[in-house]
Amino acid sequence: MKTFGFLSHLDLNLYLFRAPIMQELLRRGHKVYAICPKGEKNQALRNLGVEVINYAIERQSLNPLKEKQAIKNIYEAIKDLRLDILHTFTAKPNIYGTFAARKAGVPIVLNLVEGLGSFYVKDTPKNILVRHLMEHLYKKAFALSDGCVFVNGDDPAYMVQKKLLPQGKVKIIKSVGVDTKKFSMERYTPQKLHAIKEKLGLENKKIVLMVARAIWDKGIKEYYDAAKIIDATCQGTVFVFVGGTDVGNPSCAGETFLQSSSVRWLGHRDDIADLIAVSDVFILPSYREGFPVTLMEAASMAKPIVTTNTFGCKEAVEDGKNGFLVPLRDAKALACKIELLLSDEALRLQMGQSGREKALEEFASEKVVAQYMEYYETFF
Repeated sequence: MKTFGFLSHLDLNLYLFRAPIMQELLRRGHKVYAICPKGEKNQALRNLGVEVINYAIERQSLNPLKEKQAIKNIYEAIKDLRLDILHTFTAKPNIYGTFAARKAGVPIVLNLVEGLGSFYVKDTPKNILVRHLMEHLYKKAFALSDGCVFVNGDDPAYMVQKKLLPQGKVKIIKSVGVDTKKFSMERYTPQKLHAIKEKLGLENKKIVLMVARAIWDKGIKEYYDAAKIIDATCQGTVFVFVGGTDVGNPSCAGETFLQSSSVRWLGHRDDIADLIAVSDVFILPSYREGFPVTLMEAASMAKPIVTTNTFGCKEAVEDGKNGFLVPLRDAKALACKIELLLSDEALRLQMGQSGREKALEEFASEKVVAQYMEYYETFF
């Protein structure tokens, strides 16, 4: 039996994206700790069978004194756990968790980079400064850790080229996996689909769906602009946006914009599978991603996808096969591909089926979990 620690700055991150891995480790007889701040998913994590250890961290702080305290907090949380492996997730836990783990004497420390984040989207003076600081700290952390998992091929290529870590420490496991049984059209009868549409007030409508956090870098403006372009030509089509706001975040779209008449904004929802099920086309015009879970879910549910030809997004879509890749910040190109799919049911079905096959072959949760088990075993 080995003892694993999973460290994140958000309990939701562990619950949504690491639960299958933690459950498989438990099934194999290992002990698993979820190390995260107190949050709404603490009890849900405990219900999985893992032990939850809390620590404090300020997610958006750049104050050096507070960051030093965060490292101390992580150290205090893990020093007595007798971990064999600490696996860290997202930037601050990757960096601070590695420093704390080495001080605590954890034998194996692994990181995971799901994407380089919004600071890599625009070259503003602040972004350049933050990137420089992050890369400086990442280089120090990577020198101390034993390996780093990436979910796409572009991010590790960048970091290796910048000499932030050696190629030998790179492990690529594409995506975090998707439950292809939950996200399957086999669960939906025509009657159930009709009932979902009726509840939403969208009977007899073609639905173009986007699911993302309500921040500009997800390409929300381009989606809304594309809706305006298509609104005049595709009668009976409704554009739906699902995503919660982040009050106080300057990169978050405001409610006034989100309530535009061209798009129906539903806010945060937990019934994502149902919403994808009744959609006809799935959209994500993001500027940069790690590997979008929503694209995997849409592919698994046999929905054609239109997304941007950028980091992460292009990992989920083969242009012309299970969807289309369009240039960044190009609402006209986005609208063009959406119109093409709306006007051609046979093409929608063909691309949707290709997406389902791709999801089963590449994104299925059990296959991704198996890759993690094999990776962990290389350290013992």
